[in-house]
Amino acid sequence: MSKLKKALEKAKETRGVEYKNVYRDTSQSGKTTTTQTISDTECRPEIEICYSDTKIKKIEEQRLKKGKVISLFHDIEKIDEIKTLCTQVLNHLNKVGGNSILITSSNPCEGKTFTAINLGVSIAQQLDRTVLLVDADLRKHTNNHKDFATDFFGTDMNEGLSNYLLGQAEIPDLLVNPGIERLVLLPAGRPLPNSAELLGSPRMVRLVNDIKSRYSNDRVIIFDSSSLLTSADPLVLSRYVDGILLVVEHEKTTAEQLKKSTELLKDKPVFGTIMNKSRNGIN
Repeated sequence: MSKLKKALEKAKETRGVEYKNVYRDTSQSGKTTTTQTISDTECRPEIEICYSDTKIKKIEEQRLKKGKVISLFHDIEKIDEIKTLCTQVLNHLNKVGGNSILITSSNPCEGKTFTAINLGVSIAQQLDRTVLLVDADLRKHTNNHKDFATDFFGTDMNEGLSNYLLGQAEIPDLLVNPGIERLVLLPAGRPLPNSAELLGSPRMVRLVNDIKSRYSNDRVIIFDSSSLLTSADPLVLSRYVDGILLVVEHEKTTAEQLKKSTELLKDKPVFGTIMNKSRNGIN
Protein backbone atom coordinates (compact mmCIF):
# COMPACT_ATOMS: atom_id res chain seq x y z
CA MET A 1 0.00 0.00 0.00
CA SER A 2 1.40 3.42 -0.99
CA LYS A 3 2.03 6.18 1.55
CA LEU A 4 -0.72 8.25 -0.07
CA LYS A 5 -3.25 5.44 0.19
CA LYS A 6 -2.25 4.82 3.82
CA ALA A 7 -2.84 8.50 4.48
CA LEU A 8 -6.29 8.29 2.92
CA GLU A 9 -7.13 5.30 5.12
CA LYS A 10 -5.78 7.11 8.19
CA ALA A 11 -7.87 10.16 7.35
CA LYS A 12 -10.95 7.97 7.14
CA GLU A 13 -10.28 6.52 10.59
CA THR A 14 -9.54 9.92 12.10
CA ARG A 15 -12.70 11.51 10.72
CA GLY A 16 -14.90 8.55 11.60
CA VAL A 17 -16.60 8.63 8.22
CA GLU A 18 -16.17 6.77 4.99
CA TYR A 19 -13.53 8.54 2.91
CA LYS A 20 -14.11 7.59 -0.70
CA ASN A 21 -12.03 7.85 -3.81
CA VAL A 22 -14.62 9.41 -6.06
CA TYR A 23 -13.06 7.94 -9.18
CA ARG A 24 -11.17 4.64 -9.15
CA ASP A 25 -8.95 2.73 -6.79
CA THR A 26 -6.70 -0.02 -8.09
CA SER A 27 -6.31 -2.85 -5.57
CA GLN A 28 -3.22 -5.00 -5.07
CA SER A 29 -4.83 -7.69 -7.19
CA GLY A 30 -4.59 -5.36 -10.16
CA LYS A 31 -8.36 -5.21 -10.69
CA THR A 32 -9.94 -1.80 -10.96
CA THR A 33 -12.96 -1.10 -8.81
CA THR A 34 -15.29 1.87 -8.79
CA THR A 35 -16.93 3.15 -5.62
CA GLN A 36 -20.36 4.48 -6.49
CA THR A 37 -23.58 5.10 -4.60
CA ILE A 38 -26.78 4.76 -6.59
CA SER A 39 -30.03 6.00 -5.10
CA ASP A 40 -33.55 6.43 -6.40
CA THR A 41 -34.14 9.94 -7.69
CA GLU A 42 -37.41 11.74 -7.94
CA CYS A 43 -38.92 12.42 -11.34
CA ARG A 44 -37.97 15.99 -12.16
CA PRO A 45 -39.13 18.08 -15.12
CA GLU A 46 -36.67 19.19 -17.77
CA ILE A 47 -35.55 22.80 -17.32
CA GLU A 48 -35.55 25.24 -20.22
CA ILE A 49 -33.58 28.44 -19.69
CA CYS A 50 -34.01 31.78 -21.43
CA TYR A 51 -31.28 34.22 -20.36
CA SER A 52 -32.43 37.83 -20.19
CA ASP A 53 -30.02 39.57 -17.79
CA THR A 54 -27.10 37.12 -17.87
CA LYS A 55 -24.50 37.94 -20.52
CA ILE A 56 -24.00 35.26 -23.16
CA LYS A 57 -20.50 34.64 -24.51
CA LYS A 58 -20.80 31.66 -26.80
CA ILE A 59 -17.46 29.88 -26.99
CA GLU A 60 -16.55 27.66 -29.93
CA GLU A 61 -16.45 23.94 -29.22
CA GLN A 62 -12.88 23.59 -30.45
CA ARG A 63 -11.74 26.20 -27.95
CA LEU A 64 -13.54 24.38 -25.15
CA LYS A 65 -11.99 21.08 -26.20
CA LYS A 66 -8.54 22.67 -26.26
CA GLY A 67 -9.23 24.06 -22.78
CA LYS A 68 -10.06 20.53 -21.52
CA VAL A 69 -13.74 21.21 -20.94
CA ILE A 70 -14.14 17.54 -21.82
CA SER A 71 -17.59 16.95 -20.30
CA LEU A 72 -19.11 18.31 -23.52
CA PHE A 73 -17.46 15.69 -25.73
CA HIS A 74 -18.83 12.19 -25.38
CA ASP A 75 -16.17 10.64 -27.60
CA ILE A 76 -13.43 11.35 -25.03
CA GLU A 77 -12.33 8.32 -23.02
CA LYS A 78 -12.41 10.02 -19.62
CA ILE A 79 -16.03 11.16 -19.93
CA ASP A 80 -17.42 8.14 -18.03
CA GLU A 81 -15.30 8.97 -14.99
CA ILE A 82 -16.71 12.49 -14.91
CA LYS A 83 -20.24 11.10 -15.21
CA THR A 84 -19.51 8.81 -12.25
CA LEU A 85 -18.34 11.80 -10.23
CA CYS A 86 -21.46 13.72 -11.26
CA THR A 87 -23.74 10.87 -10.12
CA GLN A 88 -21.98 10.55 -6.78
CA VAL A 89 -22.07 14.27 -6.05
CA LEU A 90 -25.79 14.52 -6.85
CA ASN A 91 -26.49 11.47 -4.68
CA HIS A 92 -24.61 13.04 -1.77
CA LEU A 93 -26.42 16.37 -2.22
CA ASN A 94 -29.79 14.60 -2.36
CA LYS A 95 -28.90 12.69 0.80
CA VAL A 96 -28.05 15.82 2.82
CA GLY A 97 -30.72 17.99 1.18
CA GLY A 98 -28.10 20.44 -0.08
CA ASN A 99 -27.19 22.19 -3.31
CA SER A 100 -23.63 23.53 -2.90
CA ILE A 101 -20.12 22.09 -2.94
CA LEU A 102 -16.58 23.39 -2.55
CA ILE A 103 -13.66 21.99 -4.53
CA THR A 104 -10.18 22.41 -3.09
CA SER A 105 -6.82 20.64 -2.78
CA SER A 106 -3.69 20.68 -0.65
CA ASN A 107 -1.53 22.62 -3.13
CA PRO A 108 -1.99 24.88 -6.17
CA CYS A 109 -2.14 23.36 -9.67
CA GLU A 110 -3.49 19.96 -8.63
CA GLY A 111 -6.63 20.04 -10.77
CA LYS A 112 -9.26 21.92 -8.76
CA THR A 113 -10.45 24.15 -11.59
CA PHE A 114 -10.41 21.32 -14.14
CA THR A 115 -12.56 19.27 -11.78
CA ALA A 116 -14.94 22.09 -10.91
CA ILE A 117 -15.57 23.06 -14.53
CA ASN A 118 -16.06 19.55 -15.86
CA LEU A 119 -18.27 18.57 -12.93
CA GLY A 120 -20.35 21.69 -13.49
CA VAL A 121 -20.78 21.02 -17.21
CA SER A 122 -21.69 17.40 -16.52
CA ILE A 123 -24.37 18.34 -13.98
CA ALA A 124 -25.76 20.98 -16.37
CA GLN A 125 -26.29 18.20 -18.92
CA GLN A 126 -28.71 16.44 -16.55
CA LEU A 127 -31.61 18.45 -18.08
CA ASP A 128 -33.30 18.83 -14.67
CA ARG A 129 -30.51 20.87 -13.08
CA THR A 130 -28.93 24.27 -13.53
CA VAL A 131 -25.41 25.06 -12.37
CA LEU A 132 -23.79 28.22 -11.05
CA LEU A 133 -20.02 27.82 -11.19
CA VAL A 134 -18.29 30.35 -8.93
CA ASP A 135 -14.58 31.06 -9.34
CA ALA A 136 -13.76 31.86 -5.72
CA ASP A 137 -10.00 31.57 -6.14
CA LEU A 138 -9.12 35.18 -5.45
CA ARG A 139 -5.44 34.66 -4.72
CA LYS A 140 -2.67 35.95 -6.99
CA HIS A 141 -1.88 33.17 -9.44
CA THR A 142 1.50 31.67 -10.27
CA ASN A 143 2.75 31.12 -13.81
CA ASN A 144 1.70 27.46 -13.70
CA HIS A 145 -1.81 28.20 -12.44
CA LYS A 146 -4.62 27.57 -14.91
CA ASP A 147 -6.87 30.60 -15.20
CA PHE A 148 -10.59 29.86 -14.99
CA ALA A 149 -11.58 32.14 -17.85
CA THR A 150 -8.55 32.35 -20.14
CA ASP A 151 -7.19 28.79 -20.06
CA PHE A 152 -10.43 26.81 -19.89
CA PHE A 153 -12.99 29.00 -21.64
CA GLY A 154 -10.67 31.05 -23.81
CA THR A 155 -12.32 34.34 -23.03
CA ASP A 156 -11.52 37.44 -20.98
CA MET A 157 -13.71 37.87 -17.91
CA ASN A 158 -11.99 40.76 -16.15
CA GLU A 159 -14.73 41.52 -13.61
CA GLY A 160 -16.22 39.07 -11.16
CA LEU A 161 -16.63 38.08 -7.53
CA SER A 162 -13.89 40.38 -6.28
CA ASN A 163 -15.65 43.39 -7.80
CA TYR A 164 -18.86 42.42 -6.01
CA LEU A 165 -17.08 41.97 -2.68
CA LEU A 166 -15.49 45.41 -3.03
CA GLY A 167 -18.88 46.98 -3.74
CA GLN A 168 -17.94 47.86 -7.31
CA ALA A 169 -20.58 45.74 -9.06
CA GLU A 170 -23.69 43.66 -8.45
CA ILE A 171 -23.98 39.98 -9.22
CA PRO A 172 -26.47 40.18 -12.16
CA ASP A 173 -23.93 42.32 -14.02
CA LEU A 174 -21.18 39.73 -13.57
CA LEU A 175 -22.87 36.46 -14.58
CA VAL A 176 -21.88 34.88 -17.89
CA ASN A 177 -23.36 32.01 -19.87
CA PRO A 178 -20.61 30.46 -22.06
CA GLY A 179 -23.09 29.11 -24.60
CA ILE A 180 -23.58 25.88 -22.60
CA GLU A 181 -27.21 25.38 -21.70
CA ARG A 182 -28.12 25.55 -17.99
CA LEU A 183 -24.59 26.67 -16.97
CA VAL A 184 -23.78 30.13 -15.61
CA LEU A 185 -20.34 31.36 -14.56
CA LEU A 186 -19.39 33.88 -11.92
CA PRO A 187 -15.73 34.76 -12.67
CA ALA A 188 -13.25 35.69 -9.94
CA GLY A 189 -12.25 39.14 -11.13
CA ARG A 190 -8.90 40.55 -10.07
CA PRO A 191 -6.85 38.97 -7.23
CA LEU A 192 -7.33 40.36 -3.73
CA PRO A 193 -4.61 40.49 -1.04
CA ASN A 194 -7.28 40.33 1.70
CA SER A 195 -9.40 37.65 0.04
CA ALA A 196 -10.10 35.62 3.21
CA GLU A 197 -11.50 38.66 5.02
CA LEU A 198 -13.73 39.59 2.09
CA LEU A 199 -14.94 36.00 1.58
CA GLY A 200 -15.98 36.03 5.24
CA SER A 201 -17.70 39.41 5.02
CA PRO A 202 -21.45 40.06 5.41
CA ARG A 203 -21.61 40.89 1.71
CA MET A 204 -20.41 37.37 0.84
CA VAL A 205 -22.85 35.84 3.32
CA ARG A 206 -25.71 37.69 1.63
CA LEU A 207 -24.56 36.45 -1.77
CA VAL A 208 -24.37 32.82 -0.64
CA ASN A 209 -27.77 32.96 1.04
CA ASP A 210 -29.27 34.44 -2.11
CA ILE A 211 -27.82 32.00 -4.63
CA LYS A 212 -28.50 28.96 -2.42
CA SER A 213 -32.14 29.84 -1.77
CA ARG A 214 -33.33 31.44 -4.99
CA TYR A 215 -33.26 28.24 -7.06
CA SER A 216 -32.89 25.68 -4.27
CA ASN A 217 -34.84 22.91 -6.01
CA ASP A 218 -32.79 22.66 -9.17
CA ARG A 219 -29.62 24.75 -8.97
CA VAL A 220 -26.25 23.32 -7.92
CA ILE A 221 -23.60 25.84 -6.86
CA ILE A 222 -19.94 24.85 -7.25
CA PHE A 223 -17.24 26.95 -5.62
CA ASP A 224 -13.75 26.59 -7.12
CA SER A 225 -11.34 27.74 -4.42
CA SER A 226 -7.66 28.20 -3.70
CA SER A 227 -5.63 25.46 -2.00
CA LEU A 228 -5.81 24.56 1.69
CA LEU A 229 -2.12 24.74 2.53
CA THR A 230 -1.53 28.14 0.94
CA SER A 231 -4.47 30.24 2.16
CA ALA A 232 -7.35 30.40 4.61
CA ASP A 233 -9.87 31.00 1.82
CA PRO A 234 -11.14 27.38 1.49
CA LEU A 235 -11.79 27.16 5.23
CA VAL A 236 -13.80 30.38 5.07
CA LEU A 237 -15.81 29.07 2.12
CA SER A 238 -16.37 25.74 3.87
CA ARG A 239 -18.79 27.51 6.23
CA TYR A 240 -21.21 28.06 3.38
CA VAL A 241 -21.36 24.74 1.54
CA ASP A 242 -23.12 21.41 1.94
CA GLY A 243 -20.16 19.31 0.81
CA ILE A 244 -16.44 19.42 -0.03
CA LEU A 245 -14.36 17.55 -2.62
CA LEU A 246 -10.63 17.30 -2.03
CA VAL A 247 -8.48 16.91 -5.16
CA VAL A 248 -5.31 14.83 -4.73
CA GLU A 249 -2.71 14.81 -7.49
CA HIS A 250 -1.12 11.43 -8.13
CA GLU A 251 2.62 11.39 -7.35
CA LYS A 252 2.58 15.06 -6.30
CA THR A 253 0.43 15.43 -3.20
CA THR A 254 2.40 13.86 -0.36
CA ALA A 255 0.95 11.79 2.46
CA GLU A 256 1.98 14.50 4.93
CA GLN A 257 0.24 17.21 2.91
CA LEU A 258 -2.89 15.10 2.68
CA LYS A 259 -2.79 14.51 6.43
CA LYS A 260 -2.52 18.25 7.10
CA SER A 261 -5.41 18.93 4.70
CA THR A 262 -7.71 16.38 6.28
CA GLU A 263 -6.89 17.77 9.72
CA LEU A 264 -7.89 21.23 8.52
CA LEU A 265 -11.16 19.79 7.19
CA LYS A 266 -11.94 17.91 10.39
CA ASP A 267 -15.66 18.18 11.22
CA LYS A 268 -16.31 19.67 7.76
CA PRO A 269 -18.75 17.96 5.31
CA VAL A 270 -16.18 16.22 3.11
CA PHE A 271 -17.88 14.08 0.44
CA GLY A 272 -14.65 12.41 -0.69
CA THR A 273 -11.37 12.71 -2.55
CA ILE A 274 -10.52 12.76 -6.23
CA MET A 275 -7.28 11.18 -7.41
CA ASN A 276 -6.26 13.37 -10.33
CA LYS A 277 -3.67 12.74 -13.07
CA SER A 278 -3.28 9.05 -12.27
CA ARG A 279 -3.26 6.29 -14.87
CA ASN A 280 -6.81 5.38 -13.91
CA GLY A 281 -8.03 8.85 -13.01
CA ILE A 282 -8.93 12.12 -14.64
CA ASN A 283 -6.22 14.14 -16.38
